[in-house]
Amino acid sequence: MASQPPCPPEPAIRVVMMPRDTNAVGTIFGGVLLSYIDQAAFIGAREVAAHRYVTVALNAVEFKEPVFVGDVLSFYAEPVKLGRTSMRMRIAVWAERFASPGPRIRVTQAEVVLVAVDENRRAIPITPRADAR
Repeated sequence: MASQPPCPPEPAIRVVMMPRDTNAVGTIFGGVLLSYIDQAAFIGAREVAAHRYVTVALNAVEFKEPVFVGDVLSFYAEPVKLGRTSMRMRIAVWAERFASPGPRIRVTQAEVVLVAVDENRRAIPITPRADAR
């Protein structure tokens, strides 16, 4: 296996994979992972600037390793670019294997583009929090 970058310290979310999330070959549906990636991006964006957000793009998703029932996934959110009304977040997904405990492995990553919106779903300028990372 190729060397992997170090795992970030604190995840945006952690989730255990359940039997209801499996496809016909016994691994977790990619769409389930995409949903959690979207949620982690929102949580990461809220840490940068407390606004409502909508997802406008999910880019460059590549599933590197399968995910199995019982795996605990950690979704790490890192801001990549902050624009006037949009933000790009990198989400890295790491698995702790249920069946064979050992080191965590990175199973996928993606970049998510979010736009800050008002109550009428119109784009608004992003105002970063004073304590934003």
